[in-house]
Amino acid sequence: MLSSIRAVLFDMDGVLYRGKTALLGVTELLAFLDQHAIAYGCITNNATMTPQQYEQKLTAMEIAIPAQRVLTSALVTNYYLRANYPRGTTVFAIGMRGLRDALFGDGYFVPDKQSPQLVVQGADFEINYETLKRGCLAIRAGARFIATNPDRTFPTEEGLTPGAGAITAALQAATDVEPLVIGKPQPTMFQVAIELLNSTPETTLVVGDRLDTDIAGARNAGLPSALVLTGVSTRDEVAQSSHQPDLIYDGLAELLDAWRTAL
Repeated sequence: MLSSIRAVLFDMDGVLYRGKTALLGVTELLAFLDQHAIAYGCITNNATMTPQQYEQKLTAMEIAIPAQRVLTSALVTNYYLRANYPRGTTVFAIGMRGLRDALFGDGYFVPDKQSPQLVVQGADFEINYETLKRGCLAIRAGARFIATNPDRTFPTEEGLTPGAGAITAALQAATDVEPLVIGKPQPTMFQVAIELLNSTPETTLVVGDRLDTDIAGARNAGLPSALVLTGVSTRDEVAQSSHQPDLIYDGLAELLDAWRTAL
């Protein structure tokens, strides 16, 4: 399978790094892809940062991936909303800079905490009760509930911490409203990324660490997938899951070894 791959879509947290620490094999694998003219990009459900912030974070870990190769769930959510809602639509955004910049950076959407037409929610590492209350009241008043991604946990050096999906669960519990989810495992992000890389589904490999988003999303979009065991999902979970990757590796170094052998 690896010998036919011409493009790679990497998840980021738990695949390229954990927290602020690069994972083993990242630099060598990227050099290998460049050497063999295999295109690559990053697709992340994490909507907390902008692509430019991701580039700075990666550079600090000596991972050379430019901002234009980073596609976040905030950007994909923005693409979807602009295709379905007119300029001037009011939005209450629950999230950090990555989401706010994507939605409000050029004035297409209008921020509104009191009576928004949309509540758009991503991860917010500084969330408080007031924010949850405003989101709850807006959804109960009829605002459309949009979630950037369903990730319940977020991998860090300390372990797994609450992710965007945990905030979604709180709002669902308070409103009895299920959101429209845009990010992985929905196919939209994969389809946009394939277009950006000018590749095809059958020759584009998804490398991720989560069965329920990366691997399930790859299958939903018709892409082959490789699970690395450096993030959220474990080998024991693979045996019990309906979301089966095509390939499993302990990490990127092992993926690189297998790829070199396949060529």
